Parts: sequence; C-alpha cells; structure tokens
Amino acid sequence: MIDLLVVGGGPAGLATAVHAALAGLEAVVIEPRTTPVDKACGEGVMPSGVRALSALGLDVPPGHALRGIRYVRGLHRAQAPFDDGPGLGVRRTELHAALARRAEETGVRIVTGRVGEVEQDDDSVTAGGLRARWLVAADGLRSPVRHRLGLDLPDRRPRRYGQRRHYHVKPWTDFVEVHWSAAGEAYVTPVAGDLVGVAVLSTVRRGYDDHLAGFPELLARLEGPPANAVRGAGPLRQRVRRRSAGRVLLVGDAAGYVDALTGEGIALALASAEAAVGCLRAGRPQDYEGRWRKLTRRHRLLTEGLLRVSGHAAGARLIVPAAARMPSVFAAAVRALQ
Repeated sequence: MIDLLVVGGGPAGLATAVHAALAGLEAVVIEPRTTPVDKACGEGVMPSGVRALSALGLDVPPGHALRGIRYVRGLHRAQAPFDDGPGLGVRRTELHAALARRAEETGVRIVTGRVGEVEQDDDSVTAGGLRARWLVAADGLRSPVRHRLGLDLPDRRPRRYGQRRHYHVKPWTDFVEVHWSAAGEAYVTPVAGDLVGVAVLSTVRRGYDDHLAGFPELLARLEGPPANAVRGAGPLRQRVRRRSAGRVLLVGDAAGYVDALTGEGIALALASAEAAVGCLRAGRPQDYEGRWRKLTRRHRLLTEGLLRVSGHAAGARLIVPAAARMPSVFAAAVRALQ
C-alpha cells in the first residue's frame, strides 16, 4: 500500500506529490494527459507562489518578472508594486513541465490513467486500481472525485467564464494589467520577452474577439496575428461543501474556486498542496479544513467583494477611478494578495 495517491497531474497535484516525497512519503500521481498540459490560465504567479516554487526545490521556469498590478479603464489608471519580491509571468506549459521534472527528481511515480469510483475504509482508499493510505484530489475545477463524493454545492449566481490567447508582442509593461469594462475584464500578463497572454473574464457568453473589441486601447497594442488558438474555462465559481471526506482531501481548484479576478490561482494551489501534506504527515487530516480556510480567507473576501461591485454596471465604472483616488487602499489590497 502506498502512502499517498494523487488524482490529477497538474500544478496542484504535482506540488502535492513533491511535498509528500520530500516528507519521506511514497506518492503516486494518476493523470490521463501527457505532460505538459496547456489550459486557459492567466499565467501570472504572485510573489508568494514564486516562493512556494522555490521551496519545492524547483528551478523557476523561464518567464517574465512581474513588478505589480495595474488597473486600467479609459483615462483612469491605478497601480501598486509588489513589495515582497517579484511575481512571475510564465507559460502554463513551462510551469507544468518544470513541476513534472521536479516530481521525477524526487521519486514521484506518475501513472497514465483515469480514476472511476473511489472506495475507502477506516485504513485505506482505493482508486484507479491503486490502494493508498490517503488520496488527494487535485483534478481541477470540475473535479470528478469531488462530485462522486457528494461535495459539490449549487451556485445560483451568474456564471463567469474565461478565455485566453497569446500574442507575439513585446511587453509594454512589467505589471499585470487588468482592463475593466461593463461586460468584464481583460488581463494582460507578460510571459516572455516577446509574448503576452491576454485573458478575458465575463458572464457574457460570446467569442473571444467580440470580448476583446470592448477594449479598443488594448486591442490597438496587439498588432499582428495571434500566437495560438483561444482556450476557454468555466464556469469559474465552484462551491464546495467541505475540503475532505474520510481519507480524501481536496487541493487546488478542486477544493473550491471563487474567480480568477485576483490572479491567485497558482499561489493558492501551491499553498493548499503544502497544507494538505503537512496535515497528513502530522496525522491530523481533520486540521486541513481550518488550514485551507485560513490560507484562502483574504483571497475569498477580496475576490467576492470585487465581484459583487463589478457585477453592476455602475459599480464596475467606479472600481478603477476609486483605486486611482485611493492609492494607499489599492496598494494595501495588492499587498494582501501577494
């Protein structure tokens, strides 16, 4: 019987497995896809996420250093630098490949396959033909494991969706730019010296180009053909009853997700991976729910607040002007998230 079975070989799952291996546990990852996997992702890693990658012993993958966050709407600008080291703009594929290499270095075994039913008793959990002392589900926003365990909760609020594409453009800033409109937001993340990722988030269901047309100033900077096809994700919000069920813990997006608005997805995934392994190693899996709530509290409160305001046309118009008029408040919000 192995110590830990991880379902899902994305960044959250691989980070969980590496933390387990570093703690002396035998970890196996089940993942149906071939590494590296691309997906719709803002690709900005907050400073805490960069530190978390270093703590895994990872050679930080190539990308573009990020100095802070900038909000843009028409003539209004508000920006705040990170004060605890730089963030990192990095292609999802580069990050995934680096984590896969680190997993291999630490002795993590990766099995190609899918998990169907999850069965557990007082001493073990069995899934995908493997038996382990514990199972971590890191299988994404629509986690099949979470669903099978009955941990999903309904959400009646408007659904938000994300789409992302890259452009061969020299970055014009070292900040992540968030462009606001009544219909949603566009996020610009430099990920290389000649490449930027542009993600759009909205409750409005329409094509990527139609969304981008709502940001004429941004569109004017994206000269030439796009670098790749559009990738989409959603609905983004995922409400979860709790983060554990018996000998199964939920990590990363599978543990619940508010929105990509504040760009903390990778950092929170890495933090929840470390917390889950710490609780299992200490023999106190019951502590994980409290740990998860504590480490995600500021993110959940700030993101929920912004979503409530931006969900109304009048509120959306006021966010950037208000941030520009109160730079210290905006800077404090950015510090809380980094």
